[in-house]
Amino acid sequence: MLSVVIKSINRQQWICEAAYYKAMARGFEPHKELDDWLEAERDFLTMLINLQLNVLEEDGTVSTMGLRQIAESLGILHPERMRSEFELIRAIQDASHHRRCFQSKDSASCDEADCQWKTKCRKLVAIWHR
Repeated sequence: MLSVVIKSINRQQWICEAAYYKAMARGFEPHKELDDWLEAERDFLTMLINLQLNVLEEDGTVSTMGLRQIAESLGILHPERMRSEFELIRAIQDASHHRRCFQSKDSASCDEADCQWKTKCRKLVAIWHR
């Protein structure tokens, strides 16, 4: 079901419209078009990841299979070859232009308020340390 919703989202159109509204919000100031586009692209990836993570959480857990589905939807090559949650999450962070913080020395003192991985990171670390 989720894959049907994700496939129905037109990536280019979504990003294009979001970039337009970002430009409009700043009064169409010239020479900021690329910034608008890149920010809209990051917003799209964040929305896509959050959508999928929320569905996976409703199903009970964020599994390796669920992370592979997220990786595939982001265009990551051969997620089926990735064997660990760590490897998959790092690949997802790379694809979404997020800092590679998952399970790093910095993740214990995470201060990113808008990080979509913050709760998942802490939850997964707690589960893995049981």
